[in-house]
Amino acid sequence: MTQTIIVADDHPLFRAALKQAVSQAVPDAGTVEVDSIKALQAAVESHPDADLVLLDLNMPGAHGFSGLVFMRGQYPGLPVVVVSGSEEMQVMRRSIDYGASGFIPKSAPLPTITQAIQAVLEGDVWLPEGVADKIERMHSDMTDFSEKLASLTPQQFRVLGMLAEGLLNKQIAYDLDVSEATIKAHITAVFRKLGVRNRTQAVIAIQQMEIDPSDTSLSGS
Repeated sequence: MTQTIIVADDHPLFRAALKQAVSQAVPDAGTVEVDSIKALQAAVESHPDADLVLLDLNMPGAHGFSGLVFMRGQYPGLPVVVVSGSEEMQVMRRSIDYGASGFIPKSAPLPTITQAIQAVLEGDVWLPEGVADKIERMHSDMTDFSEKLASLTPQQFRVLGMLAEGLLNKQIAYDLDVSEATIKAHITAVFRKLGVRNRTQAVIAIQQMEIDPSDTSLSGS
């Protein structure tokens, strides 16, 4: 049976590099390219039997690790490998804490990316050489909030992302093609699940998922 691999990255050149690695790792695999969290959600819904997601942490609609946490909560059987421009140990540790099956630095050569894809498809967790021992000794950043975030439905997650971007109820309703009353119901459910009382608290909460904005190694990721 042909395997399906979703390549989620907003940089066309790097998507092409990942597709090349996929073709070398699994020559007959089908690839689906997406460039935002919204497109990723649609792709996973359209390909429920997908075998792997290669996920860039910094795509439009993503708030740091929020996309990873959402994917692990909604699609626990679908392996997700984080592909990032960051090589910070803490970013790798958090990725594994939040359920990633691997972490591939964007600086990795093509043969290494190919090897990583093969390893994860075989059921292993893949990390760069020497990283596993180092992050094992690090403090875990797992938070209670990540479990709450993972409990959101796909539509609730979309609404939360739009709230974080500062959109009004009517704007969210227009974008999602539903009524404002429906959006208000979604927001109420989101607040209840996250344990917050208002928009400001919700935005502050999701900022827990952000990668440290002062981390200059993330530029271009």
